Amino acid sequence: MNALVKPVCALLIVLATPAWADLSRDDAAAAAQRLSSGRVLSVEKSESARRPVWRVKVVTAQGEVRVILIDAASGQAL
Repeated sequence: MNALVKPVCALLIVLATPAWADLSRDDAAAAAQRLSSGRVLSVEKSESARRPVWRVKVVTAQGEVRVILIDAASGQAL
């Protein structure tokens, strides 16, 4: 029984780690910029509803700061 504990714990740790998709930081910034027609201020990795996302902060032409979440797997805005 004890021989199974360590491998099972290691597997759970690996599965609990978020897997970032191939969508790059630049791709996420470009997607958010297209959606908002604004200037990108920052891009950070994050999670939303236990899914990996890119959190992109943009400023619109009207001066409004918005945060757009881009799904890291699909590239779609959430």
